[in-house]
Parts: sequence; structure tokens; C-alpha cells
Amino acid sequence: MQMRDLDKALADIVAIRSQIAAGTAFRGYGPATMAMTGAIALITAVLQSFWLDNPTANPLPFFLGWAAAAALSVIMIWIEMRARSRRHHSGLADAMIHQAIEQFLPAGAAGVVLAALLWKFAPEELWLLPGLWQVLTSLGIFASVHSLPRTVALAGAWYFVSGFAVVLLASQSHTLSPWTMGLPFVIGQSVMAGILYFASGDKDAEVG
Repeated sequence: MQMRDLDKALADIVAIRSQIAAGTAFRGYGPATMAMTGAIALITAVLQSFWLDNPTANPLPFFLGWAAAAALSVIMIWIEMRARSRRHHSGLADAMIHQAIEQFLPAGAAGVVLAALLWKFAPEELWLLPGLWQVLTSLGIFASVHSLPRTVALAGAWYFVSGFAVVLLASQSHTLSPWTMGLPFVIGQSVMAGILYFASGDKDAEVG
């Protein structure tokens, strides 16, 4: 009986911590790292524009390059997120990190699955991926708005508009371009960095 009471008490504590985390502005994302991810996108686009003569005819190095850029960006964000969360959220750090991952994970997983399905079953439609990835990024940002400064919605809106604009542009030629992938992310991550730098998490975030 005492063991069941202890388990219930522990479960109640976990639930309370999760509720507190859900109503707390997340401060695990840093503006400098966001700006660096934009720089990674710019460097990747520049390198590919010099080294890849025809990405449409040879999409593997194109997408591998962007996958490597994305992986490096995620690692950088993860390292800083853990450090900042422990500094700003103390005992709630793990719950806050879990919540942040939970918010963005569906969009990220959808991007990976979408790429795999197009590659396997419709490789002639791979030109859609850069724009669709931007739309999915916007959905991940919108899913995180309630725990971040509200103005991050501007970055979400940018990725939403740029994603469909890139799809529309690419539909004319069905080609892949380092710049239709890179430039929107350079601008979007720079906007995110600026928002995180200037916004006050306590008064500009949706809490409660």
C-alpha cells in the first residue's frame, strides 16, 4: 500500500513539474547559436553553388550537404539548449527540454519521412523538398510559440511564405538550387536570432 502511495506521489510530482514547464517561457534557445545556424546555411549554399554544377541531375550530394548542415545545426542547438536550460530553468531543465523537443519533433520527423518517400517512390518530384521543408519548419515554430517570445511567429510566417514561394518558383523548371534552400534559412534563422536577442522572455512569451 505504501509503495502504491509513493508511486502516486512521484507521478503527481512529475505531472506538476510538466504543468509548470508548460506555463514557463523557454529560454534554452540562444540568439548567437541561431545566427550561427544561418551562417551554416549560407556557407552550404555558397559551397554547393561552386561545387555542384547540376544538383537536379545529381541530387544525392545536394541533399547530403543539407542533411550535414542540418545535423550540425541541431547538434549546436542541442548543446546550447542543455547549457542554457540548466542555467535558466534549474530543476525544470529536463522538463523544459522535453517540452521543446516534443513541440518540434512532429515537423522534423515529417521532413525526414517525406524526403525518404519522395526519394524512394517519386525521385522526379524531389524539387518539392526545399519548399516543403521550409513549410514544415514554419509549423514547428508555430507549435513552439506558446513557450517562446510571441514574436517568433514572424519567423514562422517567413518560413511559411518562403516555402510556398520556393515551391511555386521551382514548379516552373523542376530544378534544385542551393539558393532556394539556403537563402530562406539564412533570413529565417537571422530573424529568429534577432527575436531571441531583443525579446524579453518574461513579458513577451505566452505564459499560463
